[in-house]
Amino acid sequence: MIDPPVPLVSVAEESPTGPAEPSRVPAPVGRFAVLATVFVCAACGLVYELELVALASYLMGDSVTQASVVLSVMVFAMGTGSLLAKRLRVRAALAFGVVESLLALVGGASAMALYACFAWYGDTRLAIVGFSLAIGVLIGAEVPLLMTLIQRVRRQDAGGAVADLFAADYVGALVGGLAFPFLLLPRFGQLLGALLTGAVNVVVGGALVLWVFRRDLSPRQRGTLIAANGLVLLLLASGAALTGPFEGAARRAVYGPDVRVAVHTAVQEVVVTGGAGAGSAGAPLALYLDGELRVSARDEFRYHEALVHPAMTGPHGRVLVLGGGDGLALREVLRYPGVRTVTVVELDGEVVDLARTDPGLSRLNQRAFEDPRVRVVRADAFGWLRERGRPGGPSPGGQPGGGYDVVLSDLPDPGLTASTKLYSQEFYGLVRRVMRPGARLAVHAGPLDERPRAYWTVDATVRSVGLRTVPYGVVGRSARDSEQGGGGERGSGPSEDWGFVLAARDRPEPRLPAARPALRSLTPRALRAARQRAERRHRPGAPTSTLMHPRYGTG
Repeated sequence: MIDPPVPLVSVAEESPTGPAEPSRVPAPVGRFAVLATVFVCAACGLVYELELVALASYLMGDSVTQASVVLSVMVFAMGTGSLLAKRLRVRAALAFGVVESLLALVGGASAMALYACFAWYGDTRLAIVGFSLAIGVLIGAEVPLLMTLIQRVRRQDAGGAVADLFAADYVGALVGGLAFPFLLLPRFGQLLGALLTGAVNVVVGGALVLWVFRRDLSPRQRGTLIAANGLVLLLLASGAALTGPFEGAARRAVYGPDVRVAVHTAVQEVVVTGGAGAGSAGAPLALYLDGELRVSARDEFRYHEALVHPAMTGPHGRVLVLGGGDGLALREVLRYPGVRTVTVVELDGEVVDLARTDPGLSRLNQRAFEDPRVRVVRADAFGWLRERGRPGGPSPGGQPGGGYDVVLSDLPDPGLTASTKLYSQEFYGLVRRVMRPGARLAVHAGPLDERPRAYWTVDATVRSVGLRTVPYGVVGRSARDSEQGGGGERGSGPSEDWGFVLAARDRPEPRLPAARPALRSLTPRALRAARQRAERRHRPGAPTSTLMHPRYGTG
């Protein structure tokens, strides 16, 4: 936890009329209480910071940018809060009690407020900056006030007091930093976790002031502080009681009235709307991962046919699918009788379980996971490929003489997120090692029109490992209608623009297999048009993305 500079104060500086009356609590007990409060406040403060970073990344994407904005704004605000606290040292106990009440309320309610902005207004940028500023100012005011209070318990040299407070502060930050990902987030979720943190914050801060430094407050001030803390606790408890209905209302605002599956897995939030059992008859199935539309039954076949079938020209007995936990790319692969085995490597096993068991999704993927040719590996694709590339490690596919004829990379769009490494030079180098001679790789490379720089960076990165590429791009129904002037269907969501890269050791020929199943949208003519569409948008000089120098931004 990064703390602002702390003004070093002496006891004599606490009051314009001279030293304040010391606490009547025994000095060792009072000192321990102050340091314990520093520990808890630091833990709560870091939880608020991490919660803002996680929410900003989840709601707006581009985790590097969001973390940079939130943390830099908060550190600036902490310095501002430290300066403002200089004026509050005269009434340090009362000021600290008020600061903790405000911090508990603002920090505890921040997750719910930000999600409300996202759900009902569609934008959280200003709200994120506002909460970062407010929480940062209040956190920054804590340590100067606590420095004043610990000097009231027992006068000591400034250097020793700073060392004691910072030691408790940093250890508390460690506990808070570990508690957020390993306890609060998985067990309570974003909303309830933030509310519980706020409750702990206000109880500990209020207890210190009302017990150790109660003689610094007048009876009226004590009563007001007790009432304020009680009100904050009541508000936080009300928020905790309403998290279920609130999340339901927010999901309906974001996804519409047909939400029928909404789960938080260990990896992401998964929401399914429409399809079997939906509230509105005839509503098409849609799958959302972390708030982003990943599958729409309206036109998912356009995406999956374009990803799979150009790569199936030539040998395709052994196929590797990286991602694709919804089973829709797998459905297309299994339409070829020459396929002997398919290995699906998916990080989120709960998505695979949903694709197996959900009536709408399993019907859409034609129960692909029930095929005996399919083997599912629940693992990170990068780590799984890396293990197979180690000397003495398992051979690709787990069988002697392994290797794959076709590799399909059906992963989220490239960006400065957890998926960045899955579009890196190192990743494609690992993929190349599991490709048999003559094998083909098909990569979902993100939107061709909306983010051309990222798309051509994928193409350049694939080429950097010694593969030759052919780019091509297709559009979904709503984008197709827009290009033709129709504007798309009302309420069908944003236009879909899908870019792909076909790669092999020798330059692959983008064509469809002669013995192919009947396809709904992709024809030889459409594939030629998809290739020409990408060639017309070519951007030469795109950089190569590596683990140490990721190149995927917003453009």
